[in-house]
Amino acid sequence: MDAAQFQNVLIGLAIAGFALMEFASRRYQATVHATANDTKLDLLVFVSVVAISQPLAILATQNAGQTWFSEFQGALADWPWWAMFALLLLGDDLTQYLWHRASHSPFLWPLHRAHHSAQYMSVRMTFRNNFFYYLMMPGLWISGALLFLGIGVWVYGFYLTAKLTIILGAHCAWRWDEPLYKIKALHPVMWVVERTISTPATHWAHHALTNKDGIGNYTGNFGNMLFLWDVIFGTAHITRKYPEHIGLMDDRIHGQEHWVHQMFYPVVHSKRADSALRIGGTIYDETKHSGS
Repeated sequence: MDAAQFQNVLIGLAIAGFALMEFASRRYQATVHATANDTKLDLLVFVSVVAISQPLAILATQNAGQTWFSEFQGALADWPWWAMFALLLLGDDLTQYLWHRASHSPFLWPLHRAHHSAQYMSVRMTFRNNFFYYLMMPGLWISGALLFLGIGVWVYGFYLTAKLTIILGAHCAWRWDEPLYKIKALHPVMWVVERTISTPATHWAHHALTNKDGIGNYTGNFGNMLFLWDVIFGTAHITRKYPEHIGLMDDRIHGQEHWVHQMFYPVVHSKRADSALRIGGTIYDETKHSGS
């Protein structure tokens, strides 16, 4: 079994494990009320990431490197594994934090909006985003470039497995961190954990329907693997609590956007008047709707 196959097996086990815990804890049955529209979007974006976006980024950077920069191929191959891992944290996870943060700006929000339109948290919506959001994600292309430069495939496989396990856990309907906060002996450990990696408490806050409850923080908590970036750059909000409601207020007012518009904007546009998924459409701002 090569590195890629081993990595895929471990990621598959992580997905299955968190999904199993969602059902065993009955959190899925109690909180995930997905529509057929949700199911199509969750499934098709996941398939597009696995089958198109990531392979394309790696293949294209490999081909470009061999065509124009062949003298640099394998330049990092002699680096120790921990240095390669640290470089991936900077080249992939830090840039994803910055990309995610930029995606909450009016210009890029339509490409990220789909991720927040789910009115539930679950492993099934972890990859839910616009198709072009992933194609444009800097971390995928930088990772491809680093592999060309000689980052070990086993190091990359371990890194990607660790990252996706953390991200899946942060989106999971089963809140694995919740019982740990109640164990007094673990308070110092959890203080470090919640400031280092994304947890359900910190990431659910990012998906909150509102910031007005003191728990939600959809204008922060952008970290993917490392929550440490939020701590460093001042976007962290830690409460050890979970928002009561998830999703977008404009969807609750006007109804869901069609999955095609969410996945393929700007190629296709929404017909909804109050929509970020159409040219000239409006983005809902709760600070301007005090009665909401």
